[in-house]
Amino acid sequence: MPSSLLGAIEAGGTKFICAVARAVDDVLQETSIPTTTPAETLAAVIEFFASAEKSQGRVHAVGIASFGPVDLKRSSATWGHILDTPKAGWQLADMAGPIKQRFGCPVAIDTDVNAAALAEALYGAGRGCDSVAYVTVGTGVGGGAVINGQTLLGALHPEMGHIRVVRDPRDMSFEGLCPFHGDCLEGMACGPAIRARWGAPLDQLPAEHEAYGVIGNYLGQLAATLILVLSSERIVFGGGVMQNRLLLPHIHRSAQRMLNGYLMQDGLESFERRIVAPGLGNRSGLTGALALAASLGERGGAPA
Repeated sequence: MPSSLLGAIEAGGTKFICAVARAVDDVLQETSIPTTTPAETLAAVIEFFASAEKSQGRVHAVGIASFGPVDLKRSSATWGHILDTPKAGWQLADMAGPIKQRFGCPVAIDTDVNAAALAEALYGAGRGCDSVAYVTVGTGVGGGAVINGQTLLGALHPEMGHIRVVRDPRDMSFEGLCPFHGDCLEGMACGPAIRARWGAPLDQLPAEHEAYGVIGNYLGQLAATLILVLSSERIVFGGGVMQNRLLLPHIHRSAQRMLNGYLMQDGLESFERRIVAPGLGNRSGLTGALALAASLGERGGAPA
């Protein structure tokens, strides 16, 4: 007989990955939907879950790991809505409402990076750690954090990609691509910024190319900041720009230079243990969305 299911949506700027599962580690069906307009994309998402219910059972909770910024305050009139995003057509799009209304089930929503941090803390590279950060480096740069099993929220949510960075001496002329801040971390280190300077994605450049050192320098500054501000026991770097893992040694060395022996007494080796690749590969976001859905069941269906 069909059983109740968890639903998960990893909502990205280029695609939505949707899944239904019996448990976080027991996915039954999965699909990828191109991100077009909100109406078209969310209609396809609803169609996927409706079809899954016919063959698998009722979806009793849905977790959404969304690109942002997104309103996460339950008391807000725009809870579950995308806020001031550069993604054309998506400003104030309601991510959670249509799912909740169609399926009559509780919905939890968090940022994609907070959800990924949660997944890595529970099941991946940060397992056993009380303070875990997850940073994605791709079309943009974003970061989330989990402290004592809870994702970090506040007035909004972490926006780590928009911190200021100290200019690398090899990179003084590039203005940066962030439409709000120019040469913030995202403006300097995201995939499009890399292509704008060097004419190709990072993974198409040779390992000895200076781009690795420059981008690693900026990301290492973020890693050192997370160690200082959040006392992060594990910092996980994921996303498309990180896929070939050639950046990690540069991030380690940059963070080591920035801290200059402060708090990290074991030298480079301690940075290599603390700043790592995802334990869940490219599944961190989707696994985090499933964990959000599962948490609703654990609280008896209370909203997130």
